[in-house]
Amino acid sequence: MRVMVIVKASADSEAGGMPDARELAEMGKFNEKLAEAGVLLMAEGLQASSKGVRVRFDGKQRTVIDGPFAETRELVAGFWLWQVRSMEEAIEWIKRAPLFDGGMEIELRPVAEMEDFGDAVTPETIREYETKVLKKAAKLREKAAKH
Repeated sequence: MRVMVIVKASADSEAGGMPDARELAEMGKFNEKLAEAGVLLMAEGLQASSKGVRVRFDGKQRTVIDGPFAETRELVAGFWLWQVRSMEEAIEWIKRAPLFDGGMEIELRPVAEMEDFGDAVTPETIREYETKVLKKAAKLREKAAKH
């Protein structure tokens, strides 16, 4: 199963604080362990919400709302995407993560897989999705990496 590991924002991350060299090294070592175990699929940090926007949908109207956003504890500062055998395995991995001893809260949520959509997704729609959308995205990533 895939699990999204969501790192909540803090007052420091919302102020634009970035990890120092020691913290980056510690997290790098942890990410290496995740990679060696075949768990790590993706890991990214996010910039402060002051650099982001939200788009509110109301019928056909779309309203862009500039950050920063209130309720820091509800904001996301970064995430991992992990491939694990179970939620218990994901919990065991996150318990080993460095840098979160200062009262941080981490949220782990299973990623919805195609089979979770039941009859709304057929083998044909999955094949179409994989052949069209995912291949197109992979080509665009390759093209972007060359530039």
